[in-house]
Amino acid sequence: MRRFDSALGLEARRGPVATALKVLVYTAMIVVFTGPLIGLLVSAFSKTLDPTSFTLWPDAFTLTNFVQAADKNVYTYLLNSFVVVGFGLLLQMLVSVFAAYALARKKFRGMTVVMLIMLATMMLPEEIIAIPLSLVLADLPLLNLDLIGTYAGMILPVGAWGFSILVMTEFMKEVPVELEEAARIDGAGELRTFFTIILPLCRPALGVIGVFGFTMIWDQYLLPLIVATEPDMWTLPIALRSLRSDEEVGIGVLLAASLLALLPSIIAFLAFQRQFMRGLTSGAVKG
Repeated sequence: MRRFDSALGLEARRGPVATALKVLVYTAMIVVFTGPLIGLLVSAFSKTLDPTSFTLWPDAFTLTNFVQAADKNVYTYLLNSFVVVGFGLLLQMLVSVFAAYALARKKFRGMTVVMLIMLATMMLPEEIIAIPLSLVLADLPLLNLDLIGTYAGMILPVGAWGFSILVMTEFMKEVPVELEEAARIDGAGELRTFFTIILPLCRPALGVIGVFGFTMIWDQYLLPLIVATEPDMWTLPIALRSLRSDEEVGIGVLLAASLLALLPSIIAFLAFQRQFMRGLTSGAVKG
């Protein structure tokens, strides 16, 4: 039987007092972490909203808030977010796995400099690169393309993320080189070795960068704000700010839109949960 130890060391304690303490601590944790989510879920389906009360069941259950959200184009903004996160995450994962393979398996001059540059990009706040990014997107170097006002302008900048590349690089370094050598002896080429040997063994890391990448792109606010010139191109985070400042929008519609903005991140985590947890714990069980 597998035994799980908590960070507080409660599993090592026995007796009625320890049991009561465990129940108290775990109940408090559940209330603190799930209370806001339950409150948002209940309020989004309630007809009468009372910010001072907390209930586990909606008061006068209704879907009116979600119907009114359609009148405010919330579902159009939701679709825009899915388009950006879908293509952006796919591009980001492709760039990450190929860049990580080059950094983990190939030796070339300037590799340390490349790693330092990637780490530097992770340390820069978005506000610092906002103006340079807008200038680059307005006149893409070499191609002379204006990506302002296009979906490509919101997708291409998130295609490369230093965190995802770093995670994949460190994970690929742990894949035994002997597996590649055996594949090459059997006649497998570079790409075949990568797709049939390396990549399948990196599924836990793919789960990690998938969850973090989805959340990063889904929560983007500054980039869509720079690129989207028309309200029809807004993503949901921008729309939430607009709805909040609109006096004609009721609190129920805002809560319904907030719930729609929250659910995809939860669903993405649940979808990648198994690989995500394996990826986080893989470093602890090696060796």
